[in-house]
Amino acid sequence: MVASRRFLIGLANLVAALLVATVAVQAQQPQSMTDGRVIVIGEGSVSVSPDHAQITSGVTTRAKTAKEAVDANSKLMAAVIAALLESGIAQNDIQTARFSLQPVYAPPAPGTESKLSGYSVSNQVSVKLRQLAKVGEILDRLVAAGATDVGSIAFLVSDSAKALDQAREAALADARRKAELFARASGVSLGRVAWITEDSEYASFAPTVKLRASAAAAAPVPIAGGEDTLRARITVGFDINR
Repeated sequence: MVASRRFLIGLANLVAALLVATVAVQAQQPQSMTDGRVIVIGEGSVSVSPDHAQITSGVTTRAKTAKEAVDANSKLMAAVIAALLESGIAQNDIQTARFSLQPVYAPPAPGTESKLSGYSVSNQVSVKLRQLAKVGEILDRLVAAGATDVGSIAFLVSDSAKALDQAREAALADARRKAELFARASGVSLGRVAWITEDSEYASFAPTVKLRASAAAAAPVPIAGGEDTLRARITVGFDINR
């Protein structure tokens, strides 16, 4: 028992000596110049004028048989595409966006099942307009040619990446301005940028106009492209120098 007690006392003394030595070594090591961080969110935006537009338009037809519905749709769609080509739009700027053939059922009478009454065919094309001044004219031509569906009009920027980079630079400048303000107010010196993350969901805004074919047919449609606002938001971590 005495030997065991002496062993435990010796072990405790050894552990204590090791702890004292460790603290002494750590005290001799130089302190890091960077032992804090300022984390801020920077936002930047840039306004650019769109240089082209995209229209979705097409024809929806119904008939008793699928063949009749497809034939009627194809005839009207050919007239719509011809009107686009006659307006000076290139063939490669016209692309089929959606084609569907759906059965149509009549409302069932009480206690009976729905009965097939015919078929519905929808053919939609996406049209790229490189001349924004002709948007209203094209809408009028589409409706006059027989288009039953005129979807949304999006005003777009071809080189949006370059404009978005300008917004990112503005966001970084905004982040640094905020970080320097916080550093001065706290009486510390701002250090290097430790890391940057970008909010990918906080990007651009594209103005979109939605129209109905009946509204477009009433009178020439005045369309204004306006401006697109491209936005960037980043989170930046700055080191603090003591």
